[in-house]
Amino acid sequence: MTWEAVRTRCREALFAVRGRFPMKTVRRLLVGTAALGLLAIAGEAAVRARLEPALARIPTAIYTRPVPWGSRQDRRSPVPIGAVQEQLAEERIPVELGEVPNHLLQAVLAVEDQRFYQHHGLDVRRIGGALLANLRARRVTQGGSTITQQLAKNLFLSAERTPLRKLREAALASSLELRYDKATILTAYLNEIYFGQDGALALRGVGAAARYYFGKDVRKISLAESALLAGMIRAPNRLTPIRNERRARLRRNLVLSLMAKQGRISQRVAEQAERTRVGTRAHPGSALDARFFRDVVRAELADHLPDRGAAVYTTLDPGLQRAAERAIGEGLAHLGASDVQAALVAIDPRNGDILAMVGGRDYGASQFNRATRAHRQPGSAFKPVVALAALHKDRDHAPAFTLASRVEDAPLSIRTGSGQWEPSNYDRTFRGEVTVREAIEQSLNVPFARIGLAVGPERIVATARRLGFTSPLQPVPSLALGSSEVTLLELVRAYGVFAAAGRLATTRTLLGRTAPAEAPITGTAPEITAVVDPAEAYLVTSALEGVITRGTGRALDVSSRFGPLAGKTGTSNDERDAWFLAYSPTLVVGVWVGFDDGRSVGLTGAGAALPIVARFLDQAAPDDEGSTFPVPDGIEVSWVSGGGSGWVGDCDSREVFLTGTAPESACHANEFPDWERPPNLERPPEWQPPRVDRWEGKLRANAGRIAARLFRRLLTRAEDLTRSEDHRR
Repeated sequence: MTWEAVRTRCREALFAVRGRFPMKTVRRLLVGTAALGLLAIAGEAAVRARLEPALARIPTAIYTRPVPWGSRQDRRSPVPIGAVQEQLAEERIPVELGEVPNHLLQAVLAVEDQRFYQHHGLDVRRIGGALLANLRARRVTQGGSTITQQLAKNLFLSAERTPLRKLREAALASSLELRYDKATILTAYLNEIYFGQDGALALRGVGAAARYYFGKDVRKISLAESALLAGMIRAPNRLTPIRNERRARLRRNLVLSLMAKQGRISQRVAEQAERTRVGTRAHPGSALDARFFRDVVRAELADHLPDRGAAVYTTLDPGLQRAAERAIGEGLAHLGASDVQAALVAIDPRNGDILAMVGGRDYGASQFNRATRAHRQPGSAFKPVVALAALHKDRDHAPAFTLASRVEDAPLSIRTGSGQWEPSNYDRTFRGEVTVREAIEQSLNVPFARIGLAVGPERIVATARRLGFTSPLQPVPSLALGSSEVTLLELVRAYGVFAAAGRLATTRTLLGRTAPAEAPITGTAPEITAVVDPAEAYLVTSALEGVITRGTGRALDVSSRFGPLAGKTGTSNDERDAWFLAYSPTLVVGVWVGFDDGRSVGLTGAGAALPIVARFLDQAAPDDEGSTFPVPDGIEVSWVSGGGSGWVGDCDSREVFLTGTAPESACHANEFPDWERPPNLERPPEWQPPRVDRWEGKLRANAGRIAARLFRRLLTRAEDLTRSEDHRR
């Protein structure tokens, strides 16, 4: 409301009252009303005009973990993810007055309030001069607000220009001056100034501004940079050097000339600073683009939190999150399609902490979190669950299968309620008889369909529930091939059971909450439950190590650069979903790639999802220091006939078994002459399944069966010839 409008309303009200009441009564009424109004304004000022410490002004925000998990890239303090209240999205770096360079203080005082140390909240001389200038120009051209008035407006009032607001501002400023010393007021002001935007974040205070515009700590900025910041205070979005370097330079030089005119610096120093190039650019802030994860945390923060002065610490690792964001971005760019989506989740299997999460290619375009909310068919990524059900040993019964058990890879037709079901392998070929290990490593569908039928869909569902799956699972034959839809987070959590030797850790995002500068309050302890026998979990891990070494995931094993890894590819029907999951003893990462509308990606899990996992591990490989998956008690090693995976036929391969389940075969030592006896069948304490060279693994997968059969035929032929020769003799 303008002064003209106020005068008009007052005049109308006065004429209305004069017609009904004597002037003396009117004057008393006006004086009384004004007195009550001033008393109310003074009372508001006395109650509200209180300054909080700079740390208490930081909006309650969500932060990464205080001590980074295994990250070589981010060994710094927690990184902000976002404010709990969306409307308080601000970037603040609190500073003390002693940390601010003197030339920055002098620049601010020169342009904003040169008599700051002489007035008591209101500068009458400045107000009078501004009033005269505005009357001459017949518009508002100058402001008479002191630093204390600006602080009062920023902290307690809106930006509207009305006489009432100016009265309240003056009262609040006077109250602040009565209650606090100049140093406290100036410190609060320097931490509260608005300096424009960093995307969705409002830059508040000289600390955040120095970091954003110059990439420096405020203690290290130069005189010219100080003058530039001081000049921006009047209109930061218009005077920012990022948008208009010329306008920013002119404003900076004006500040420098004012400083020289007021004797704060010499004329020579001012001229030197004026010749300095305006070398500013937008430096990336410290915040992470972890908005999908932030939404998950917000949903879990059921209780009320103050708008400012608190901090919520989460499990997110900043280095791994940045690696995840880059891996998703680069991987999707390589795929080409502009609307193909991807999601990534990484957890620590030891405690269930979510370390990284990306729920889609662009949060701004779609806030749907495909890591936690998208239910998709896992395809072959579900086979480890089936394998665990098949390898499980009941208390009084042997397991239905071992890794050395033979399964037919031949045409199969099953009558179901929805018609005839005829599963096929990805390459539409059949291999005859294969071992369970080969079926896992080469991701063969038909053998796993037979395994699923032998075990029973109900047992597979029960096993999945033990591993933490909560999505609906249909107990039908196709469940063994991943026909029921699950989420990426469920799969990653289940693979974490194998990585953690049979222990299921409930996934968590929150570590605790406290004030921003304090250590976090210890949150809820990890929920860890033993759900699988460690020896059975190790059998699955051993087979999944083979997937990386010589199976469908062997592209990840180039030069063995990632240390101990197990993993599995997954591709749903018609290549609608591509999956890859990999894990070490300390890290599990899973990636899904697909279209939201269910169109075919046109690539397998190895072609679409595996490269993203590789990019992620390239930038944030776990700190396992070359360790291997520990071999638990209850595991024995035996030599078996390699069949399709061996080089020379019988007794050429070592396999791992649950104790007491190794098959009786011709591979026992007492059936061999001394000179051809296999090595000691007992497992040394440090024994681990040997890693196989990538090319050797390919030969084993593709040519081993032919070589073994040829050798056996040659051996049989040689024996026949020998017997024939003996008979002739």
